[in-house]
Amino acid sequence: MDVASPLSAAVPAAPTPRKVVILGATGSIGKSTADVILGAPGLFEVEAVVGGRDVEALAEVARTLRARFAVVADPTAHKALSAALAGSGIACGAGREAAIEAALRPADVVVGAIAGAAGVEPTYAAIAAGRTVALANKECLVCAGPAVMRAAARHGATILPMDSEHNAIFQALGGADPRSVERMILTASGGPFRTWTREAIDAATPAQALAHPNWSMGPKVTIDSASLMNKGLEVIEAHYLFGVDPERLDVLVHPQSIVHGLVAFEDGAVTAGMAQPDMRVPIAHCLAYPDRAPTRARRLDLAAIGSLTFEAPDMDRFPALGVALDALREGRGLPTILNAANEIAVAAFLAGECGFRDIARCARTVCEDAVRAGDAREPDSVAEALILDGLARDRARACLA
Repeated sequence: MDVASPLSAAVPAAPTPRKVVILGATGSIGKSTADVILGAPGLFEVEAVVGGRDVEALAEVARTLRARFAVVADPTAHKALSAALAGSGIACGAGREAAIEAALRPADVVVGAIAGAAGVEPTYAAIAAGRTVALANKECLVCAGPAVMRAAARHGATILPMDSEHNAIFQALGGADPRSVERMILTASGGPFRTWTREAIDAATPAQALAHPNWSMGPKVTIDSASLMNKGLEVIEAHYLFGVDPERLDVLVHPQSIVHGLVAFEDGAVTAGMAQPDMRVPIAHCLAYPDRAPTRARRLDLAAIGSLTFEAPDMDRFPALGVALDALREGRGLPTILNAANEIAVAAFLAGECGFRDIARCARTVCEDAVRAGDAREPDSVAEALILDGLARDRARACLA
């Protein structure tokens, strides 16, 4: 008589792969997401990928991940993408409507990683459809935070923070009621100019600003990190994500980039989210949540690191952080306006059309002009936020002219 082994009977069935849509598949977050998926065979299936203008890179990632649908944001590139995917069996599309279609494909998690305001519409579409969204596009909440969070509550969507700092705070919270939190602290590396004088920072070149000491990121977020505007945008995002008042949000400069976020509770306890500076860690957490997935990220060895240091940010040398915090405290539509002005100013700096100090100056001027003109009302919807975004961009171009 055959007797089943008790060990074999106890082996659990293989988990059903989680379906993933990647918005921003050709950027730095998208590439790290692909690495996590490839490093955890059998755990994930890719339903759709969306990229910007790099057709060859998009076709390559679509083939590598065996995606079912690929979309290039540039509406004129459909023919090129179709040719690049010939024989693969992967369906393809191009332009705004196709990107939204990709966001609405059946998926367990949608990765929102399209950089800048361009990522707002498709990410919002996924939220309005009640999807679980792993949010790496901070501009989505900075530009239209109240409308996005209302939509998430109304449609039963889940927003998982994929930015390293917000993900660290999410894990450090451990499900605790945010009302028991005295302070949430986001850390900043300080960027390449942490020890520079104000005069040297003012004269910085794009090449110098792009030389981040710890992280490998896209050019826009790398410039934001150098100015500390990135940290200001992240504080605004944390306010909407966690429902914490601006007065309970803080920033610490931490050059080792090991502690990514801290939560201080009303009983005096402090919890911290720690890891190597590697986006694969928060990405894996979001893709597998509430479970865990393996990554190829380097493991944290505190003994080898030896010491961790912290310092307060210098608002005089890094005025962009102060501009962002002021916009959050003032509220209304100022976070939307700030984000738009900053995007225009960063693009101008990268093109050699303005100085590094002009980024913060332009953002502050555009915010002040909007208040004086009575154009700073909080947008009631994503559509209104995008209209306000366009007005602010026009003001920023005029400011820099």
